[in-house]
Amino acid sequence: MIELHDIVVKFGEFTALNNINVHVKEGEFFTFLGPSGCGKTTTLRTITGFIRPESGIVSMRGRDITRVPIEERSIGIVFQSYALFPSMTVRDNIAFGLKIKKLKRPEIERKVNAIAQKVELSQEQLGKAVSQLSGGQQQRVAIARALVTEPAVICMDEPLSNLDAKLRVQLRNELKKMQKDFGITTIYVTHDQEEALTLSDRIAVFNNGYIEQTGTPNEVYNHSATEFVCNFIGDINRLESGIVAELIARGVPIASEDHHFLRLERLRLNQPPMDGELVLDGVIESREYYGLYIKYYLRAGAQVLKAIEKNDGVNIYEPGQSVKLGILAKDLMSYAPQA
Repeated sequence: MIELHDIVVKFGEFTALNNINVHVKEGEFFTFLGPSGCGKTTTLRTITGFIRPESGIVSMRGRDITRVPIEERSIGIVFQSYALFPSMTVRDNIAFGLKIKKLKRPEIERKVNAIAQKVELSQEQLGKAVSQLSGGQQQRVAIARALVTEPAVICMDEPLSNLDAKLRVQLRNELKKMQKDFGITTIYVTHDQEEALTLSDRIAVFNNGYIEQTGTPNEVYNHSATEFVCNFIGDINRLESGIVAELIARGVPIASEDHHFLRLERLRLNQPPMDGELVLDGVIESREYYGLYIKYYLRAGAQVLKAIEKNDGVNIYEPGQSVKLGILAKDLMSYAPQA
């Protein structure tokens, strides 16, 4: 569908993208994830045509579009700020691209009404100025405007970042549902790991102008290809030398000089021991209550480890309480130190 071949983007002497290769499949929800300044938005802007790469090829359905003008790429865009016209009505905002294409008024009306219904904007809301709408409603307008021209691809640059936490979760679910209903290929930019894991079919994790890993949410979370991905996706424990030495003494085939990590939910608290499991004595130092789960900070020898336990409302550990900590070799992610 959309392919990037060896894309290099430079701003003066600074290399913003270094040999980026991506293949987004038809109908896929594909996310560019990474910290600020890592190159994900630059990659999106290269796909949409706002940035022309120094070298490399952008292709869509096998056609080279690297130098095709923005308006001829059949790509809808939802910006972080939505970029709506505040003085215009919702209807006129949605219709803007259709008017640029010089469609006749009856056709514009039909398309606007159809897309408004799909994104759950009422006829009353269509007659309001954009400035009268809530943030969530404005986001729907921005998506409707991007979809109404029936693009082959829709690109979204952090479209939920300006919303409060509760609304973000609500609209995240609606966004995924809309994407599935429309079946449109979607490229999404975010720095929010939870957002990426929840929404995506596949994720490309960016770091300093490179892609560290491309994979499904499960692959990037449970089988992180690099230490950067391992640390960036979710919370994690890095095991210190004392625990690593105990694992090696048990015959676990890991190198003492490597860096070894364990996801919080993989640390087993007070569970019947399993074959080959390293069981340590620990003490609860503190806890964080999240409702659905509880995050514990536990001291085991010289190290403080973090663990997540489902909150059943009954078995809640108290600070100072002794517990048994279990670590299984299969749950470790290990990486050689970078030179």
